[in-house]
Amino acid sequence: MNKATALLLLLLLCSCQLFDRQVPDEEELLRKRLGEINWKEVSTYPSVAGCGGILDKEAQKKCFFEGMARLVSERLNDGALALVYPENDTLRVKVTVFADAAVKFEPQLNEAGLSVNVKAIDSVLNAHLADFPKIEPAQKEGVPVTSQFILPVIITK
Repeated sequence: MNKATALLLLLLLCSCQLFDRQVPDEEELLRKRLGEINWKEVSTYPSVAGCGGILDKEAQKKCFFEGMARLVSERLNDGALALVYPENDTLRVKVTVFADAAVKFEPQLNEAGLSVNVKAIDSVLNAHLADFPKIEPAQKEGVPVTSQFILPVIITK
């Protein structure tokens, strides 16, 4: 019986060390995780209809930019923009997709020496792109975030 008691006592002393594990420090884990995140890039790009099921990041980006260019061109193709912007040119439009899926369009013009009315171009953009289809916002680590990009729009007479 002595051997059994000694063995039981020895097992009890050794088993206590199994439960004496160090709990990781929350601050240390947070600092480590924040250091791993690339803050300059989104996890998933914004998404237009038809691009939702794409998992590859580059294919997702390509589908989004092609879809946006197509949608914007379709809406501005009625010639109203050519009236206020008379030259055959490429108009750069800054598109902001907010975290709540709202979209904002702003013309990016080099105003030095430009003979067009910036407010007229802005009003044409806002009028033609007011009922723009829903865009899913970009995500960073599963959280919707605001993203901006420049979209070239070709203006022809």
